[in-house]
Amino acid sequence: MSTTVESVKEMLNTIKMHNTAAALEGLLASATGKALSYEKFLETLLKQEIKSREAKRLEQRMKQASFPQYQTLDEFDLAEQNSLSKRQFNQLKELTWIEQGFNLILLGPPGVGKTMLSIGLGIHALHNGYKTIFTSMHDLIHHLKTQEIVRSARTRIRRMVDADLVIIDDLMFMAMEKHEANLFFQFINKLYGQTSIIITSNKGPDDWGELLGDPAITTAILDRIVHRCEVIHLSGDSYRLKHRASIFGNY
Repeated sequence: MSTTVESVKEMLNTIKMHNTAAALEGLLASATGKALSYEKFLETLLKQEIKSREAKRLEQRMKQASFPQYQTLDEFDLAEQNSLSKRQFNQLKELTWIEQGFNLILLGPPGVGKTMLSIGLGIHALHNGYKTIFTSMHDLIHHLKTQEIVRSARTRIRRMVDADLVIIDDLMFMAMEKHEANLFFQFINKLYGQTSIIITSNKGPDDWGELLGDPAITTAILDRIVHRCEVIHLSGDSYRLKHRASIFGNY
């Protein structure tokens, strides 16, 4: 490696263009082979840096989103979910509902794809530049209760409040005490009007009073969530049971 190339790499690292510095020799070899002009080489170099930075930001946002698994919308089989039309599915993919401040409530029995669809929409939104956070109801309540004393919980809640889309999975997982229901209301109130929410639940809003306990808090929460909201009922057989793995194969 020439001293000039080494010097350029050091300068690139100094201005924090680390990815370009690492790829410099390959870029130079490609430019020489293609007889690129100085302008074209500079354009190629800057495109390399921008692309690598965007990939790094996407990786960081994906990590912060905390999806339990990576499942894209391509993996959601509409043929097995007759309650959602292709037109409706494509409309969800357009993500205009996030721009319009709409919420989604995905209802249905266990295993019909509520969580899979919510993750797919969340990953799709993230790839399209929206800040997205996924949380289970259990984890959300834990973070709300500990945010005053645990820094990581406080950071997590702050990221949710600053997000474009928050996914709350399995709303009816556990009954809440009054203090927990009040914390949940305060959280929903902070998101109201600025952040879209996807909620998955096996029971409809009319039954949420069983979870939240306090009728006044239940009404206040529903008022904010349902104000601009699309309720999607998913039905059918359990996807997990239908596609379960077997140690006996096909025998």
